[in-house]
Amino acid sequence: MNYTIIFIIILLIMAVWYAWRYYTLRHNLNEYIKTLRQNQEGPTISKELEHLSSAVTSLITTFNTQHAAIDAERARLATVLDQMTDGVLIADSQGLIQFANPAAGRLFQTSNPIHRSITEVIRNHQLVEAWRRCQQTGQMQTESVEVPARHQFLQLVVIPDTHASGSLLLVQDLTRLRRLETVRRDFVSNLSHELRTPLASLKALAETLHEGALDDPPAARQFIDQIQVEVDALTQMVNELLELSKIESGRFTLDLAPVAACDLLDSASKRMQLQAERAGLNLRVVCADDLPKVQIDSQRLEQVLVNLIHNAVKFTRAGGEVVLLAEPVDGSVRFGVCDTGIGIPEDEVSRIFERFYRVDKSRAGSGTGLGLSIAKHIVEAHRGKIWAESREGEGSTFYFTIPQ
Repeated sequence: MNYTIIFIIILLIMAVWYAWRYYTLRHNLNEYIKTLRQNQEGPTISKELEHLSSAVTSLITTFNTQHAAIDAERARLATVLDQMTDGVLIADSQGLIQFANPAAGRLFQTSNPIHRSITEVIRNHQLVEAWRRCQQTGQMQTESVEVPARHQFLQLVVIPDTHASGSLLLVQDLTRLRRLETVRRDFVSNLSHELRTPLASLKALAETLHEGALDDPPAARQFIDQIQVEVDALTQMVNELLELSKIESGRFTLDLAPVAACDLLDSASKRMQLQAERAGLNLRVVCADDLPKVQIDSQRLEQVLVNLIHNAVKFTRAGGEVVLLAEPVDGSVRFGVCDTGIGIPEDEVSRIFERFYRVDKSRAGSGTGLGLSIAKHIVEAHRGKIWAESREGEGSTFYFTIPQ
């Protein structure tokens, strides 16, 4: 009985002690909170409260550090997504778009795709079907389509989100890549076509000589002269291809110096005067003496003028005229080569500066089809512009401008 009373008394004492400690700790905590709110110096706190305060402060510091790291990571990710040229869409399981970067809006020509359906934003049944297949199979899907209305080639990659049952859509614009592939394919085709004719001619001439033409000296001399012509044509083509490759790859430099426009025209005219006379043409220069000098590589631009004059002479009938001119235009000097030749069909004028391009009927003849392309690159390297104006049967004028 005595032991029971003693045990109860001990329990009561312990209960009172814990209650007092709890009351004291709560009182001190309230005072501490009140002091923090008033931003004043607080009373001395107990060790327990000090430990609690340190633990809370440590948690807050850790939370702030992690929150700052997450914000920085989110900012970096947002910057990357904003600067991407590929479009990124995130859609939920119902096909409603929850996120879209600026590139996606540009590719699909929509200002605000958020909370709109995949079908409404993409507007292409093949791409929509790729998304549906991804939702049904849970596997990544890829689809490439041409959008004729916008002259685009788009590739869509749909990646399933296994956690949220949604999907990530990556849209890539392949338009420029497809155009480069087309240019490369056309270049190989055109080069093969241009090489086929002289090689076939050389083969025929060699076979003729081998089969007995060597025993006929006059005929043999004629065949050998023709072989030399074909070899010269192939050499010219190779040289122009190397020149074009060097220019397009940026591996050539301009030796710029101030040159009078009239001096440039006179130099090109003198080089081509004999050829014009042989063709029965009048070649003249129209240029004002007070034109400002232009900062140019005179050798390169003379090459452009000689090429244009050569074409004018080649496609102008005897008795015609070729005029070289220069005049000031809006802070630039505009050079021109005008002829009274057979002209160029209107629907083909825009293509004459392409590599190997020849006007099918009126301009069939000798040449590699590279001269105008080289001229275009040289003029553009001078920060200028080159173009042609022509009326079929009445003549053509090739202009190019050079900034002063």
